[in-house]
Amino acid sequence: MANSDHTTRRTFLSLTGGAAALVIVRPVDATPAMLSAAIRKVIGEADVHTGKVKLDIPPLVENGNTVPMTVSVTSPMTAVEYVKSIHIFNEKNPQPNIGNFYLGPRAGRAQVSTRIRLADSQKVTAIARLSDDTFWSATADVVVTLAACTEEAI
Repeated sequence: MANSDHTTRRTFLSLTGGAAALVIVRPVDATPAMLSAAIRKVIGEADVHTGKVKLDIPPLVENGNTVPMTVSVTSPMTAVEYVKSIHIFNEKNPQPNIGNFYLGPRAGRAQVSTRIRLADSQKVTAIARLSDDTFWSATADVVVTLAACTEEAI
């Protein structure tokens, strides 16, 4: 029995040339160009104005695995004047557009709350598109003391 196992291993090694390959797939590092492209995909060639958007996110978080945030936009939310969408971006994520929320005049209030994952200290940007197709934004710096995805399993 041991002889047939040995033959099988020998046959396998001769077929594969005795070499084995280990492929490690690593996420692509985020670049400023990726962030800019993600924002342009949402806003096109429009200008983005500062104001009307409030980004409430802790400036210092101990753990980046779950960071609470709220985005609110100054708007009367009427049939004529309302927030169409809110988009959230961060600069160090390989997929920088981390949230898209679509609203309408019947939403009552232009506010969204969520939790995001941050792998490192970075800027977070919220951009709102209003019913007149103008874009408004707010940006906040967040310092992360323990990055997401780095804790050891116990």
